[in-house]
Amino acid sequence: MAKQRFRDTKKGKITVTKEKKRSQGTFNFAKRRDILKAFVVDSFMLLMPILYIVIYFLFSGREGFAQHRLLGWLYILIPLIVVETLFLVKSGQTPGMKAYGIKLIFLPTSQKPPLSTIILRQILSKFTFLLFGWIVLFFRKDGRNLHDLIVGTAFVNEDSNSE
Repeated sequence: MAKQRFRDTKKGKITVTKEKKRSQGTFNFAKRRDILKAFVVDSFMLLMPILYIVIYFLFSGREGFAQHRLLGWLYILIPLIVVETLFLVKSGQTPGMKAYGIKLIFLPTSQKPPLSTIILRQILSKFTFLLFGWIVLFFRKDGRNLHDLIVGTAFVNEDSNSE
């Protein structure tokens, strides 16, 4: 097949079918607004119970947590990574993502990411959040974060790809 020219495609001489677009890797990426809303829902549904348990049961209050801050944050982040990983392995969605119709896919396969990719993504997401890597989200057209760029994942609308 001859090379497609942009001007031919623009004039309508060459049409690109849906199957060809899908094979080229075009996805219906989730909107930034929905990603941020899902993050807030996950913060309250997953993170807040862990925070409460660690601060008030393990450290007997905020004074104890303040004395052992680094250890406290490890006690918070490790269970959070485990819980989010379990949700993503099971269904490709956390509760917040499910509420807004978003799912996580591995771009090379267009399917749910493998376990090793999910674990690496979750660990990197915590580090990039601390290092302001999430700001990349606002400069990219597809709305992907730095950790998503590194591991090759993306948030897409649930109806865009069927498994």
